[in-house]
Amino acid sequence: MENEQRIKEIIIKYPAERRFSLAVMQDIQRAFNYIPKEAMIELSEYLNVPFSQLYSMATFYKALSLNPKGKYVIKVCDGTACHIRSSMVILSELQKLLGIEAGEITADGLFSVETVNCLGACALAPVMVVNGEYHGKLTPQDLSYILDGYRENSEVPKDDLNLNREGEANV
Repeated sequence: MENEQRIKEIIIKYPAERRFSLAVMQDIQRAFNYIPKEAMIELSEYLNVPFSQLYSMATFYKALSLNPKGKYVIKVCDGTACHIRSSMVILSELQKLLGIEAGEITADGLFSVETVNCLGACALAPVMVVNGEYHGKLTPQDLSYILDGYRENSEVPKDDLNLNREGEANV
């Protein structure tokens, strides 16, 4: 019931015009960390736009998701530089530590993992981003430290790009 109210509040902030459909979906995505089916139905009715058109838009844009995501969305780069520097080893260790595969969400809703083609930080390879925060020059041993920082709802130090979990410089 509470979600229905939040969805309606987001939708009615916009005029009932098709041109606002992407903006509304982005706001819903921000509020829920994904776009619930009931929000798509409500938006379809409000804008008088076929559900199929909204669905195709939601699946076209990578920034939108129809599946729930964790509080912390982890994106592991598998671009050329990262791949060469063993990003798949990082992904494998991350999946092992979290007990999920890429595209899934942990049972507690805290983490979800995705692979991406490039994060534009090749000099930091291998790299992952957690909710916009970059973690580079990763080793499998770094991951527990980073995840624990998010689990404790504390910020991982910004300078961790050059530090391993013991705080020593990565070379």
